[in-house]
Amino acid sequence: MERVEAEAILDGDRETAILFLLRLGELVEANGRLEARVGELERRLNRSSRNSSLPPSQDPPSVPPRPGGKGSGRARGGQPGHEGKHRRLLPPEQVDEVVEHWPERCQSCAHVFELPERVDAGEPTRHQVAELPPTSVVVTEHRLHGVCCPGCEARTLAELPVGVPRSAFGPRLQAAVVTLAVRNRVSRRDTTELVRELFGVELSTGSVDAIIQRAGEALAGPHTELEQRIKAAAVVNIDETGWKTAGGKRTLWAALTSLTAVFRIAPSRHASEAKTLLGERFTGIVCSDRYPGYDYLDPTQRQICWAHLARDFTAHSEGMSEQKQFGEACLEVAGELFTAWDTYQETGDRDQLQARTALLQERLRELLERADRK
Repeated sequence: MERVEAEAILDGDRETAILFLLRLGELVEANGRLEARVGELERRLNRSSRNSSLPPSQDPPSVPPRPGGKGSGRARGGQPGHEGKHRRLLPPEQVDEVVEHWPERCQSCAHVFELPERVDAGEPTRHQVAELPPTSVVVTEHRLHGVCCPGCEARTLAELPVGVPRSAFGPRLQAAVVTLAVRNRVSRRDTTELVRELFGVELSTGSVDAIIQRAGEALAGPHTELEQRIKAAAVVNIDETGWKTAGGKRTLWAALTSLTAVFRIAPSRHASEAKTLLGERFTGIVCSDRYPGYDYLDPTQRQICWAHLARDFTAHSEGMSEQKQFGEACLEVAGELFTAWDTYQETGDRDQLQARTALLQERLRELLERADRK
């Protein structure tokens, strides 16, 4: 405030006083906006995989490493007296070959053992070695002969028996190729190299692609059946993530139940893709994040992933005053919920689980409603 303005206010200048109060109100409002802006920027700056939906790979360098478990104070490795863990030996009936080894001379006096002296002094020590046999694809040539009919002189050619592939590659080899190229995302060129090195078969990249296309056609029926199971399921977990195919951007969608898993590489992350997986009239419960693509579902059908909720509560707990108290109270509810689930996993008592979660649900509702009123 300027001195002239202060003196005018003291002298009872009403107009100057009003202008001052208006300016003061504008300054207070601007200061509030600046504080809100600073708070938002600080929130963005402090975002990490612990308090937002960011994956750990996008954590900024300033984020400290995740705290490890409480140390035991003991040195690393096996402790004195601890019985070590070793690979289990297969039973004798599962062993393909047994090779007997005998000592040649006494380790004490160097006496050379003759054949009659080879008498077991206790049970032999067993050592098993697992090894791949020299792998080579078995090539079978089917010769289809033609016979001329003595009556009409027409030539009839033999046909391949049922069960013999019409392709140049058998079903197990094709399954191995598809596993490498699709399941493990090995490039077509690298797949041809691996098949050559591992199985001794020469394949072109075109043959690899043709095998993949045939496998896709063969699996279309089972895939459709799995999709129908997802759409009829009582509970489905669903998520989506970025994906690349031939350098182009795609979205990998996953819908899973306790018995069924359906993955779909889609052109986009649009809500229509969620409807394609779940169906427009899905009647079960969907566990997901807050992606708007699932908003077409009734809110009573939505269960937000508790891992995401816990991160949101963590973000609130890092705030100030009432926000901090709200976040800490919600984290306490989340911790008790996880404990209740762990107990259910051990006991299988669903009635107890439902009773405990009902109380926690009411507590969380009260916290949310109280925060909403403020």
